[in-house]
Amino acid sequence: MTSYLLMFSDTGHNWKQYRQEDSIGSFPGNSNADSVVQYKLQQPAVARFLRLIPLDWNPSGRIGLRLETYGCPYISDVVSLDGSSSLVYRWRPAPRRTSRDVISLKFKTLRNSGTLLHAEGERGLGLSLELERGQLLLREGTAQTWSSEPRRLASLGSLLDDQHWHHLSVVRRSSHLNLTVDKHTESFQIPAEFSHWDIEQLSIGAVQELGSRRPKRSFHGCLENLLYNGLNLIELAKHNDQQVTVVVSKLYLKHLFKYNQYNLTVCYDTKLLPKV
Repeated sequence: MTSYLLMFSDTGHNWKQYRQEDSIGSFPGNSNADSVVQYKLQQPAVARFLRLIPLDWNPSGRIGLRLETYGCPYISDVVSLDGSSSLVYRWRPAPRRTSRDVISLKFKTLRNSGTLLHAEGERGLGLSLELERGQLLLREGTAQTWSSEPRRLASLGSLLDDQHWHHLSVVRRSSHLNLTVDKHTESFQIPAEFSHWDIEQLSIGAVQELGSRRPKRSFHGCLENLLYNGLNLIELAKHNDQQVTVVVSKLYLKHLFKYNQYNLTVCYDTKLLPKV
């Protein structure tokens, strides 16, 4: 096999093609039965399954290949949310005042709408990242406007409900914000009142307003490696940290967390859970 495409998957059912930085998708193979062709991936691929699709081969013989793959350790903290569950982080004591916040995570879902995270601070002022029709939206508002329609600040990405992992990063410096989805970044100004804004509560998977017990616009899917200013929030939840409230049905609780040390990223299929 002299040329092939590389596909990868973490389920064995939903496949994604690996592409290089120059957008070329094919890989060179060997031209005879003895030579060895080694290829190092420019970007890592986190997967449990690999698939090769032949594009070209020696016309005087049959398609054949001997393959060795080399991986590296990968630490993954995953939380699976069923659309009625969420995680709520309230800092005790209150975090030190800062003009810079960094939030990063990976997510995957088959639902085109739902709240990934909602940050709320003083006077109910908040920012929310939501999926809507497969696109990521950034909204801002107050405790009074979340129940109606918060103001839309930006949108990024498309077809993010394809059941593949997508990387999300938010960096706020005073009233300047960088929003990254996969490899695409947008920079813009947010309202001036966010210049001295401190996050008092961070809701994951729903808009969980301060003082309210009912989540809104819940996310149905999986989140991985959720970090806030370097703090591993899923790790806190797994160890029953007092800063974390798990809003979840009893039937779903034992399926909520999964931890793996190597490149086996597992996300539970919530269709297997019994109905109440």
